[in-house]
Amino acid sequence: MTLNSLLHEQRQQINAVLEQQLDARVSPASKLHAAMHYALVLGGKRVRPFLTYSVGGICGAPKAALDTAAAAVECIHAYSLVHDDLPAMDNDDLRRGQPTCHRAFDEATAILAGDALQTLAFELLSSDNAELPAARQVAMLRVLAHASGSRGMCGGQALDLAATDAHLSEPELEQVHQLKTGALITAAVQLGVLAGNDEAQQYYNDFSQFATWLGLAFQVQDDILDVVGSTETLGKTNGKDEAANKSTYVQLLGLDAARVKLTQLHQKALQALHGIPYNTQLLENFAEQLLNRDH
Repeated sequence: MTLNSLLHEQRQQINAVLEQQLDARVSPASKLHAAMHYALVLGGKRVRPFLTYSVGGICGAPKAALDTAAAAVECIHAYSLVHDDLPAMDNDDLRRGQPTCHRAFDEATAILAGDALQTLAFELLSSDNAELPAARQVAMLRVLAHASGSRGMCGGQALDLAATDAHLSEPELEQVHQLKTGALITAAVQLGVLAGNDEAQQYYNDFSQFATWLGLAFQVQDDILDVVGSTETLGKTNGKDEAANKSTYVQLLGLDAARVKLTQLHQKALQALHGIPYNTQLLENFAEQLLNRDH
């Protein structure tokens, strides 16, 4: 099976899981439920679920555990996008080629939809799972909570907002992106490992290092695409970072040097896989495609 075929198959898989989980939890607040569905199910590359499925597959994880973990991490990602797009944050009108959640509904409903998606993630991850030891399940909850909070994604967003009109150094910018984008990508990989067999746990740090470099490279590519991509291709408004005077790798290093940085980070991600005695070709191929994407 080609990588594109596998990506398509796993997108269908996670979309079906997300639909199923939402349908099983229909809220009496119908508008809120519709906004949750809109934010979670309509579109998206599903990068984080793919990483969870792929790493979990390499590590011998049971499918049911991966479905739950992949759905949980995507709920957190979707909630973060809903809140990031709000007028008080990035003030975006377009996401995945569609009006952002607060434009399609209203600000209050969007805020509540984000809140509900966050809590849904932890409801899913804490549900009964006979295939995983309780201690492993608690570890997965801890990983996702840490990656989502003030020392992870939320902290990165706060630093990013504070850096508007500021000139960050490269280490400062790296910290912002490692938290805002990298933390959840790393968590997606770590959840796949934790859902795996006992032997795989000894390679937790190697997989985590791969994810750290991949997450940072992913953000560098985002910075590049914000400059060279079109709104139609990206599915979101291009040039927003420059217009908002945000610190980016392109603004800090220049376009050519940012591309060099991307290549360096890509190589570091691949090197991190060398210490893992499993077949990681799928992850290498995915990293290559992810970092050469046009949206």
